[in-house]
Amino acid sequence: MIRRFGDPPHADRIYRPRPGAYAVLIRGDRMLTTFQAGPVPEFQLPGGGIDPGESPLGALYREVREETGWSIAGAVRLGLYRRFAYMPDYDLWAEKTCAIYAARPVRRHGPPSEPGHSAHWLPVREAIARLASSGDRFFAARHCRGYGTAPRNSKRIPDTSSGK
Repeated sequence: MIRRFGDPPHADRIYRPRPGAYAVLIRGDRMLTTFQAGPVPEFQLPGGGIDPGESPLGALYREVREETGWSIAGAVRLGLYRRFAYMPDYDLWAEKTCAIYAARPVRRHGPPSEPGHSAHWLPVREAIARLASSGDRFFAARHCRGYGTAPRNSKRIPDTSSGK
């Protein structure tokens, strides 16, 4: 059984399956995150939906580059979880199956090409605390424990970044 994070599904809603792949990207004592300005402003692990016919790793590499401008290498799967959420961009309720990977950021190619996204290198503890999804926070914190940088708690903190 796949672990669930977030709200349970509502019996009166139809959820469309939406698989996705997301990356924990560490360089030194910083984590690369993406900030999505709308429809709800939030920090996220870079990644996103797997298109029909696309492999999870193919989607991961594509989405990370679109959302951060960075290429990655050496992706290793950390785990899988699911969550039930409304996706306002698509006007649908989704059962999101999220594959979480650790990978190495290799090279910045330029700014994110995904509209409304910006890339942020944050201290690991701060990055984990800011991630909007509790499942993302769980896997990022578990992975970063080996770096000695896991947060003491996983409460979200307000956005005070300057966008740089």
